[in-house]
Amino acid sequence: QVQLVESGGGLVQPGGSLRLSCTISGRIIRLNRMGWYRQAPGKERDLVATITNHGTTNYGESVKGRFTISRDNAKNTVYLQMNNLKPEDTAVYYCNANGEYGRRGSDFDSWGQGTQVTVSS
Repeated sequence: QVQLVESGGGLVQPGGSLRLSCTISGRIIRLNRMGWYRQAPGKERDLVATITNHGTTNYGESVKGRFTISRDNAKNTVYLQMNNLKPEDTAVYYCNANGEYGRRGSDFDSWGQGTQVTVSS
């Protein structure tokens, strides 16, 4: 069983910063791509940022230059540093990871429960 647990969400004023963390637990053999997605009320889930096991990053257009994704492979953790936050960044942020786990090296592609980020004055 693979579990993803996010933390770090909350209420912040426009222009402020937050750092999200997501730790993956279970009998992980290999972590491939890890990433963050977000979903605002009434909208589809959108890409925020992803990072491969080689460190290659990809960002959604609306967050480029403001958000930074990173990972700590020793801790099975992915981070999202969010700077210069705007009201339109308000959403539930979900962590995603894929890779292999267990004795048989089974593939997984799992999601966290989500953490709320609210940007408001």
